[in-house]
Amino acid sequence: MLENGTTGEPSSLTLDERKAVIRAAHEAVAGRVPFVPGTGSTNHAETLELSRYAQGLGVDAVLLIAPYYNRPSQQGLFLHFDAVAKAVDLPVILYNIPGRTAVNIEIDTVARLRDANPNIVGVKESNKDFEHINRLIHRMGRDFLVYSGIELLCFPILAIGGAGYISATGNLLPTQVARLYDLVAAGQWQAAQDLHYHLLPLNDAIFLEINPVPVKTALGLMGKCSSEVRLPLSPLSEANLQRLRQVLIDYGLIATGD
Repeated sequence: MLENGTTGEPSSLTLDERKAVIRAAHEAVAGRVPFVPGTGSTNHAETLELSRYAQGLGVDAVLLIAPYYNRPSQQGLFLHFDAVAKAVDLPVILYNIPGRTAVNIEIDTVARLRDANPNIVGVKESNKDFEHINRLIHRMGRDFLVYSGIELLCFPILAIGGAGYISATGNLLPTQVARLYDLVAAGQWQAAQDLHYHLLPLNDAIFLEINPVPVKTALGLMGKCSSEVRLPLSPLSEANLQRLRQVLIDYGLIATGD
């Protein structure tokens, strides 16, 4: 289970709130599945503090986003991740999402980090450049855990030897999203391909606007949680709300009159 990645709005939470969310999720999981909280921040000291806090709780690994807004160089990224990896006795998964952070974690940097820190075990790739991901897996080897962070690349990344995916759609259709992995693992490629395309309209719908606004709206319509988001995010536009509502109806997630 991953928490406090992008969908959990970590950049809108205070440090104490992030700790409270990590603690609550850890207690709810109660060891039933591996728990990997996002502990990265644009602030190096906060990243260290959150990562050490998570380790103290007994989490299974931590997810570290590339610092956003300040656009560090590749050497800056190396120094940041290297220091955090050396500060915790936990597996570390990097989080590369250049569309949000305005910086790409280059393959050479990932290789340097892995060579310097055996506990850096993988990367969540939300880079839309599929060539980059192919070259990353080729360079790092298929024992290095490369996870898709983009819905439409979940199946393709599995097909080229990726370890799995971290899916916002899994909040809405957890069974089907998990089944995609199981089908690939079982070598049932045609069924996996069919499921990939079955999920595509919903994958598109939850990115009608910036994540997590549509997915939290969908969960609100399904009665799972509040659809509230914090400023500077704002509620889904009325036009996109109607588009999202129709997709949820098509998937049987809400009734026509909901």
